Amino acid sequence: MSDTPDPEELKALDVRIKAAQRRPVRKPKVEGKYARLNVAWRMVVELVVGMVMGMGIGFGLDRLFGTLPIFLILFSLLGFAAGIRVMMRTAEEIQQQKTETPDRAED
Repeated sequence: MSDTPDPEELKALDVRIKAAQRRPVRKPKVEGKYARLNVAWRMVVELVVGMVMGMGIGFGLDRLFGTLPIFLILFSLLGFAAGIRVMMRTAEEIQQQKTETPDRAED
């Protein structure tokens, strides 16, 4: 057995790789009557998770330092801001997907 690869096999592999690179990558589309509802729930969950995480961190810091609920209030507001920021990114992502596929009919 030799360690050198067969040139014919390498050429065939190269042809298969080039053919695979030419194929467009298909993104799965969320179709149906619940597509908008799924997007809405995703945004609500992102906002709630941001708030809950902020409140958890603030509550933990207040317990750790024995302070008034100053960290709870501060981190609740920061969590709310982070949730809004993630929601805006999601909205931009959805808008970009709609502009990339203009042939799709509105529900």
